[in-house]
Formats: sequence, C-alpha cells, structure tokens
Amino acid sequence: MIVIDGSKGEGGGQILRSSLALSLLTGQPFRVHDIRAGRQKPGLLRQHLAAVRGASAIADAVVQGAELGSRELVFTPGSVKGGTYTFSVGSAGSATLVFQTVLLPLLLRGGAPSSLTFEGGTHNPMAPPFDFVARAFLPLLRKMGADVRVDLSAHGFYPAGGGVFTADVAPAPSLAGLSLLDRGAHLANTATSVLSRVPIAVATKELDTLTSSLGWD
Repeated sequence: MIVIDGSKGEGGGQILRSSLALSLLTGQPFRVHDIRAGRQKPGLLRQHLAAVRGASAIADAVVQGAELGSRELVFTPGSVKGGTYTFSVGSAGSATLVFQTVLLPLLLRGGAPSSLTFEGGTHNPMAPPFDFVARAFLPLLRKMGADVRVDLSAHGFYPAGGGVFTADVAPAPSLAGLSLLDRGAHLANTATSVLSRVPIAVATKELDTLTSSLGWD
C-alpha cells in the first residue's frame, strides 16, 4: 500500500484529492496521514469528505477514516463505474474541487457515460470557480479528445452555498497530448460581475473600475 504524508509541501487538501484520483485511475490503494496539516483547521472538512465519498461511490471503494476532522484515511478502490451520481458538499465548500476529483477517473476508467450533479459552492476563495472550469479548463480538455459538458443551475457563494451544476461525461479510452507553446490572437475583452444579495450598483462600480484600470474602451 502506498503511504502518503499529507503535511508535505503546502500541506493542503490537494494532496488528498490528487491521491484519490490517482488511486481510482491506477487501482492502487493508499493511506494518507497528517491530512491538511498545513492548514489552520487540519483534517477533513466537509468538502474534502464529499470528495472522499464521491470517489468511493464511483468505485465501490473501501474507506477507513472518512469522518469530519479525521487526519488519516485509508482508501482501497474498486472498479470505476460510469453512471448517474449526485455529490453534495453539504455546505458552501467547493463543489468544483469534488468535480476535479472524480472527473478523470470517470472519463478514463468509467466505461459508460456519466451524468453528474454537484451541490455546494461554485465560486469559492482558494478554489477554481465554475467559470474557470467551463471556459478555460474544459475547452483545453476537449482539445485532448474529451467530451465533457457542464451547466450551471445556481451560483453558490461562501458562506451560504446553495450552488448547483451538472456535468455529462462521455468515456474516453485515452487522451491526446496537448502543446501550448504559442499564444493565440487576442479576440476580445469581456468581464462579468456576479452578485448575491447586494445592490446592482455594486456590479456597475466593479465593472467601471475594472475597465478603467485596464484601459478597456
């Protein structure tokens, strides 16, 4: 069994999420200790627990230590199975990071199309927002041969949460390489301000400040 020190590097949750994804892709079990040792609140929070439970659900994994605050986890994966799944963080924790955890295993090992629903935060500090996933990450993944589509039903901000988005993942036996050596042509300047429970004037001021600072016409 592979043993992983969760305190290495920044000592954050990405060590756990990457371990889960790689375990599902390779079939290798692992044990991780000192989970999120570099954070103010070490151990599993709700969004990390949602990633563990999501990874377990798509592969009928055997898991030890999957509880709030746990600083050690043992994960033994089964076979990844595509299907219909709902992943709920249960708080304003990042749902996009749960998506990050299960995406490649379902894409490359699922063997069947997957229809996924994610509930929780969609626009969180210290996590990729839904717009990055939809507009930057997935277009590049599609160039590699992946067929993954996402749709946002409701925004979810910290601390209220309540966001919902769906993803449709078609299985792919492999992905092609990607070369990004040349910058593409500049096409346009666009900016969007998304609000929750504040006056629309706040969005107008944000956009005015942005366009002025960047010298946009």
